[in-house]
Amino acid sequence: MRTHPLTRPSIVPTWPRQRLLVARPTWGQRLVHEEPSEQVARNELARDPELARVEAALFLADEPLPARKLATVAAVGDAATARRLVARLRELYDRSESAFQVEELAGGYQLLTRPQFHPWLALLRRHAPETQLSPAARETLTIIAYRQPITRADIEAIRGVSSTELLKQLMEKGLVRLAGRDESLGRPALYETTKKFLQLFGLKSLKDLPPAEGLKPNDQSGA
Repeated sequence: MRTHPLTRPSIVPTWPRQRLLVARPTWGQRLVHEEPSEQVARNELARDPELARVEAALFLADEPLPARKLATVAAVGDAATARRLVARLRELYDRSESAFQVEELAGGYQLLTRPQFHPWLALLRRHAPETQLSPAARETLTIIAYRQPITRADIEAIRGVSSTELLKQLMEKGLVRLAGRDESLGRPALYETTKKFLQLFGLKSLKDLPPAEGLKPNDQSGA
């Protein structure tokens, strides 16, 4: 009679019969008998309470957390302490070759997976509707990013076509917002990008925009 692979005994011919009757050590017992170097490695990667709270806050956050807010949420003192703990966390992720990394985006810190895992993760999570942009919407968003604050008339002068509907879509997606009124005749509305735009495209600030032919970014450091 055939037995299931998980129920039949292991066959180890070179072992004495008595060895087959000895129970396997538990996880805790194996940990006690680990080599000293392995125990040291585990201790070096351990999180103290403050670091653990910072890691938990970053894991839960849906958007980048500024250092001051991270310090408040994780109860670690001040922004300088939060930045120091983030640096430690980055080092731990690098040393353990973790799939995660902490990136500085849109004026804050965010826990992300490393780029090399994107091909596999893309199979699990498709882009959300707000990140799916048509070529025309991307063109409009690019113009705003490099020329902000900018009026609708100036956007349309560059594109050569009406952009009213595209501006509405970009605002609904939270990528563009009103930035006040221009001082020209009629005081038309001005448009600028948001922190969500920086987060979506992996930018710390507008200074990180890559060079674009024909488009020179204005001298601004934020969204």
